[in-house]
Formats: sequence, structure tokens, C-alpha cells
Amino acid sequence: MISDEIVELVSQQADIVAIIGEHVRLKKTGSVWRGPCPFHQGTNANFSVMPRGGYTCFVCGEKGSVFTFVQKRLGMSFVEAVKYVGGKCGVDVKETETKRDGPDPREPMWELQATVGEYFSRVLWDAPGGAAARDYLASRDVTRSVAERFGLGFAPREPGALRAHLNGLGYDDTRLLAAGLLVKREESEEPRPRFRDRLIFPIHDISAHVVGFGGRLLGPGEPKYLNSSDSEIFQKGKLLYNLQNARNPIRRDERVVLVEGYFDALRLVAAGLECVVAPMGTALTEQQADLIAKYSRSVFLLYDSDAPGQKATFRAADVLLAKGLEVRVVTLPDGDDPDTFVRKQGREALDRLIEGALDVFDRKVQLLERAGWFADLQHKRRALDRLLPTIRAASDPVTRDLYLARAAQAAGVAREVLLSEVHTVRRGSGPRAAIPRNAERPSGGRSAAVSDPLWSDGPPPAPEPMPTGPYRSDVDQANAEQTLLRVLLTQPIWQDQIIEELGKLEAEDTPGGESGEQDALGEDAPSLLRDPVYRAIYQATMRHGAAAAPELIAEELWPLAVHVYEELRGETGAVVDAKQSIADALRALRGRSVEARIRSLESLLGLASTDEKDRINVAIRRLTDEKRALGVQSWGAVRRKSDARRPDGRR
Repeated sequence: MISDEIVELVSQQADIVAIIGEHVRLKKTGSVWRGPCPFHQGTNANFSVMPRGGYTCFVCGEKGSVFTFVQKRLGMSFVEAVKYVGGKCGVDVKETETKRDGPDPREPMWELQATVGEYFSRVLWDAPGGAAARDYLASRDVTRSVAERFGLGFAPREPGALRAHLNGLGYDDTRLLAAGLLVKREESEEPRPRFRDRLIFPIHDISAHVVGFGGRLLGPGEPKYLNSSDSEIFQKGKLLYNLQNARNPIRRDERVVLVEGYFDALRLVAAGLECVVAPMGTALTEQQADLIAKYSRSVFLLYDSDAPGQKATFRAADVLLAKGLEVRVVTLPDGDDPDTFVRKQGREALDRLIEGALDVFDRKVQLLERAGWFADLQHKRRALDRLLPTIRAASDPVTRDLYLARAAQAAGVAREVLLSEVHTVRRGSGPRAAIPRNAERPSGGRSAAVSDPLWSDGPPPAPEPMPTGPYRSDVDQANAEQTLLRVLLTQPIWQDQIIEELGKLEAEDTPGGESGEQDALGEDAPSLLRDPVYRAIYQATMRHGAAAAPELIAEELWPLAVHVYEELRGETGAVVDAKQSIADALRALRGRSVEARIRSLESLLGLASTDEKDRINVAIRRLTDEKRALGVQSWGAVRRKSDARRPDGRR
């Protein structure tokens, strides 16, 4: 076995042009080297080698890294290829990792996690309390051999069982609390296990150490899935489930299949598709995309077929495109997820779907075309708003240019007009909402609301320090969003009304109603909350309920959002008249929504015919009258005594 660090070092040191040049006559053309393809015995210069990349034949489609070339050309294994290339560039490649001078300081934590994993496994298979979990696995057609291959276990319902077992082995409560295996909300509270009555999936690092767990409830309740808390050895945004097993199959197959969760990965691997990884139920992070890029440039997204699954697909695609990867989407039949599809249809049917996978941008255009969103100007404008983030996300210039051409063709808009839009980020709504200056970029979690595509033309801005005072948003009418959240978090009894009213307002903001297919390309509801921090807090709160344990909600948020969440929760006396505060805030948001629709219509005037301009101007006048009637020139104009001053004197 060769360590990833050595493989990476050899890859960086290797002169791919010199190594391939020993077998192919190469000639420099611009920034690349060209020659005849050695794989299909070509005679023209269709074989391209990039000095800091890989090789590609534009005729037969062969492509890969310097290791792939050596493997295929010289018939070597991967280990042999790394040694061969290492010899060419002066790197000593050993099959055993270099030992440290002393023990790794993480070893005690690895040992503890492995011990816990063994305990969960014994409970699943040997204890009477594991019967429900065994029945559950049987109901999902998971055999014992497959379950043991993935190390599945069960966390018992009894609150003291795990603690007593580990205490008996010499692990005291202090160590168990530090590892996140025990938790307590208050200092005086008795420690309780983080995982109870859950099917357990061990999570490994790239070196196959158990570093944490994912737990699934067998019955009703929330959250359905719960991961270990972050620790020295476990950061869920920096790990991929099953990567320790999949990395060599990924290199062999020259592709990654990315699925959403544990069962999807388990099912596909059991069916023989081994190059499968999952981001453990969270939105794909930049660090996870970097991990993928180490092993393959080609990614197939195989997510659920429902609207949330499609949204997750396109969010992940934008993160991957920003890393210069090729991204294709595998489309499952309606109502299926990877687990259910393979159980019903088998591996061969899945292979056919993968073979028919579309580039992610083609898939977006396909959904929009099917839903009729290129039929008229107003819908066309909104359709382009769904496509522009993916164009911006594509860091590869050729891919971006191809996407521009495809979008221009589909919408019937000049390419130059779209190009100017790509470099324009408008304030106000939808995918191009303004980002607060003091909003840190999220590192992971389902609520990654700050959109990476906006930074795809260059490096992201450095995170600013945490605010010393109250959070200040740059988004218009953000105080209205803040007020709704403050009521929601301090007086949860109003949750249903806030959800209902925001839903009504969202429906008003969607002319003609959007189809389910098109809606899957948009942002998570409610898009009316345009500040990314407030939107993330709202979405996390809706998933768990306003009265949920704060740590469950905070777990999905990045540091700045956690800071704001705690700040709002602490303002228990800030809302004097909740009903009036909600009404005023909704009126402000309605006014902002009307203003955004006016601007959207105005942007269509340059594309419209004379008759269309007349209709658009009539609509603009109607909306202007509506805005005037609302009387919301600014948030201050609708403030009431009911919420005029907070206990600390701030407005």
C-alpha cells in the first residue's frame, strides 16, 4: 500500500510530458503538447498532454493521469505505475507508510471509536435489544454479510448501557464527553449517550480508522439521521462516507459516483459498483470536492429523483464545477432513490442509467424546456436566472463557454448579453441575492446558503472576524427577516402562522406558479428570506421545529450563523406584540417582492417587441400602484410601537 501523501507527491513532481514523450512523438502547440494517439494508433495530432494536468485523445476518448497512461501503456498495476513514475522523478516510493518518531496523538481517540464500533456491532447481532434493528435491515434486504462489510451496529435504547460498558473498560466520563459519545446540556445534568435506539454506520477516515458514527432512527422522530459531533478526528464536512474503500476503484474506473446517504452507498457497493461515496446527508462542501478531485476528474451525481434530491444535485454540481471537474447527472425514475432502484431493477439497469447520464447543464436545460420555461419573456428571464449560477460556477473556461453557448441557444438570447450577465450579480432576489459583507462562507452542513458560484471567477474573499456587536445585513429589508426569526425563536407558538404567511407570500411572488421540475432548480424555500444567514437559520429551524434542542439546529450552521442564532434566541423580551410585528414584517417583505418584480419586468423591455413592451409597462404601473399602497419605502416606515425598542435600547 502506498500512502496518499506519497501518491500526491509523485503526481506533483512528475513531468508528464517527458514520461509520455518516451512513447509518443509530442510537439508543443500553445500551452499543451500534441501528438498521435498511442491507444487507437492514430496518425494525426489528436492526442493532447497538459504539463500540469493529464492527457486526452479527442478521437477515441482515452484520458487520464500520468499513472493511468503508464498502467495502460505498460500494463502495470497502480502501485507499479506509481513506483515507475516515482523513479522517473526521483521520489522514493515505499509501499508502507513512513513511521512517526512516536505514537500518533490521535491513536487514543481512534482506539476509543473502534471500541465503540465493536460494541454497537455486538449489540446489533447478539443482544435482544438489537432485534428491531435486525428486522429493519431484513426489511430493506440488507444481508448480514453486507452489514458486517460496512461494520453496521445498533445503539441501544437504555441510556446507561454504553456508558457502563465503556466505564468498565477504563474509559471515564471525561474522555467520553470529549469524544462526543456522551453529552449533557448543563453542568449538573447526568451524561447521556449521543446515540440511542439508532442503527449505526461507522465512518472512517482515508486510512480506515473509525473516526465517528452516523445513526438512523428506526421509528418516527427527528432528526432521522444524526452524526457524531465534530472533534479532533471527525469533521463531517471534510470526510466522505466509504472513501477508504472506494479510492482504488475510483482510480481504476476513472469516475466517482456520488450519492446522498449511507444506504445508497451500501446498496450500490453490494451490487458491485464500488466507486461510490456519500457526503453523509449534508450538502457537499468544498473540502469534500477537493477530496474527490484527488482521485478523479469525472463525477456522476446519483441523488434521489424528488425535488429536494434535484436541488441537492445542482447545489453539489456547482461546488464540483468550481473545482474544474466534469459533472454528469444520473436521472432515476420518479419516486426512486438509488437504494430502491437497485433493489428493484438490479445492477445492469443502473449501469444503463449511468451510461445515459447527462452533463449537469444539459440536465438543467432539459428540465426547463420540458416545463415550458423558454416559451415567453418573463419565464425565460427566470429560467436564465436558474442557469447563470452554474455558468458562473464552471471554473474551466472551455466548459463555461460551452454552457454560455447552450444557454444562448436554448433561450434565443445573444451570447454577448448572457456573458455580461455572468459577470453581473444583482441585488435583490433569487440565486443572485446580495451577500452580506460580514457573512462567513459556510464550511458545510445542509444550510450552506452562501453561493459559491458568485466567487467562481477568482479566489473567495477571506472570512471576516466575528462581529463584536449585533449582526448587520446588507440585504434590503433584512430587518423584516430578522423580526420574523426573532418571533419564531422566542415565541414558537407563532411558528405555524409564520410558515403559512410566508408560503402565501411565496406563492404571490411566483407568477403563474412554477412546475415541480423547474422549482427543483431554484433555491430552498422560502426564497423570500434573502439574507443567507437568516435563510439558513430559518431552514434549519423548519427541519427540526422552533422548539427543538438548540444544538440540533446549531449543528447545521456555520459559525457566524450560530452567533446570530444564539443572539436572536436570547432576545426573549424584544417582541412586545408578536402579531403586529409579524404583520409589519410581512408587509415589508411583500413590498420588497413587488419591487423585485418591477425590476424584473424592466429588464425585459430591451428584449420585447412593441406590443410586448405595452403589456410590460401596464404590469409595471400596476405593481407600482401596489407598492405605493403598501407604503413600504423603507423598513422604518412600517415599524410600530409594538416592536419599537429592544430591552438593551437598540432599535
